[in-house]
Amino acid sequence: MAEPAGPDPDADVAAAAAATATDPSGPAARVRLARVTAEPLSVAACSALVAGPASGAVVTFEGVVRDHDDGRGVTALHYEGHPSAADVLHRVATAVTERWPAVTIAVEHRTGDLVVGDVALACAVASAHRADAFAACAALVDDLKAEVPIWKRQAFTDGTDEWTASLG
Repeated sequence: MAEPAGPDPDADVAAAAAATATDPSGPAARVRLARVTAEPLSVAACSALVAGPASGAVVTFEGVVRDHDDGRGVTALHYEGHPSAADVLHRVATAVTERWPAVTIAVEHRTGDLVVGDVALACAVASAHRADAFAACAALVDDLKAEVPIWKRQAFTDGTDEWTASLG
């Protein structure tokens, strides 16, 4: 598989700023962060971006590299993102804010080499009420796994490896 160009975190921030400037109260403005990065992720940082005085709930999700998959031992993962991955991630997050207009979102996905215990996906969803925050967070994770073009190569304990075309 050819190595895609690396993501541009500055472009992610610029795209979010442009969307917010166009409609400062619209769905895109409620996406505080949507990025794909090779840097370590932090659920706490995502939470800090979405929490505010009106937030009665901040729901987080931390996708962590586990040591097994479908009965096979896993030693490491490698994620690669298509150059459009950050844009698609932002679009997915914006769509969630359209379905749940009272939520604010921060989400980031890691690329590169990860080991068991590393955080591969971090997100936080804030809302005045927990039901919206829980539902939007679950939808965000499901939708990004289905739509964002990021591929995962798993290295197994038996020395084999395998690519998958989803975040699964």
